[in-house]
Amino acid sequence: MAPRPLIGISGRRWPANLLGDAVPKAMHGILFDLHFADYPGAVAACGGLPVELTRDADVQDIVDRLDGLVLSGGADIEPSRYGESPDPDLGATEPERDAWEFALLAAAQQRGIPVLCVCRGVQLLNVARGGSLVQHVGVEDGDGHPAFDGDGHHVVHQVRTEEGSVAASLFGTTVDVNSLHHQLIGVVGEGLRASGRSPDGAIEVLEATDGPILGVQWHPELLERPNPAFAWLVEACNERASASR
Repeated sequence: MAPRPLIGISGRRWPANLLGDAVPKAMHGILFDLHFADYPGAVAACGGLPVELTRDADVQDIVDRLDGLVLSGGADIEPSRYGESPDPDLGATEPERDAWEFALLAAAQQRGIPVLCVCRGVQLLNVARGGSLVQHVGVEDGDGHPAFDGDGHHVVHQVRTEEGSVAASLFGTTVDVNSLHHQLIGVVGEGLRASGRSPDGAIEVLEATDGPILGVQWHPELLERPNPAFAWLVEACNERASASR
């Protein structure tokens, strides 16, 4: 039996003082890596072997060991990356994470390994391909995004997929999604297809036309398992491995 594909998952790095009284004051200046457990859980549920990545290693060395990559959700991307000044409603940014994940994505694209980009991840993909972002959208501006006050596992709107797209093959004509983002895809980057939109026209799915890369604006790791997005990633890894044998 073929080994399960090894899939790396990016994460955050924060100072321990953000944990408050959960750690002793003497440790508040120490950094910790944060990975939400739903990501590896979703990978494992689809037959993949998840590994949470650290930025304390050479990016190329890491990607050379991986069969696939998940770029996870998180903080806003630094607007200078797409040639804009910060909007007053821009959230927290993490420039060091930006640099690390742009490098991960570039190395993954160079090797041709499958990549699943979730929420912040799909925004990073778009910026990496020369696209832009809408820096802020409020509840009153759209159709269910953001929805931060409820349960992240609950769906809040539909996404309609484009006929003939990877998204349509995975989700069908429509898919019910959660919505934990206050930014939107703006100008679509080079080599990307916008293949799913919410009822208000916001882009919710990007897929690469030149490689196995899929990005979704929602958080599939919090929805049903096995989830079609993660199943796509694992299957794409398996297909690549079979083709190389």
